[in-house]
Amino acid sequence: MSQNVSEKAASAVEEFSRENAISSNAPSPQAHHTVTRADLADAVHRRIGLSRAESGEFVEAMLSEVFDAIVSGDDVKLSSFGSFHIRAKGERVGRNPKTGASAPITARRVVMFKASNVLRARINGQRVTEE
Repeated sequence: MSQNVSEKAASAVEEFSRENAISSNAPSPQAHHTVTRADLADAVHRRIGLSRAESGEFVEAMLSEVFDAIVSGDDVKLSSFGSFHIRAKGERVGRNPKTGASAPITARRVVMFKASNVLRARINGQRVTEE
């Protein structure tokens, strides 16, 4: 896709985030909403003007690229949002908290997410000028 569409998509996601942000600093259980792929596709449709089908394909393509990069072991950094990293955990002995019985926990890879300073500031209701 062209750079212009990418910039518009980034703008659409940012606008969607602003529209759906909780205004108070204290989280409210009643104000909770989970953003789905359909919500993101709808935001792209509204802001960029692609058809609903094209918007859905755009969101799927973007998520697929991120997914494939993470699975292959690459770090993914989304500017002003955060970074996804793969961390290898070794095998260890765990304990069942109910019975106290020991059980082996196999080695595995896990995804770690670290929010950017911009995202952290926005979560805490601070204004940040992006550099």
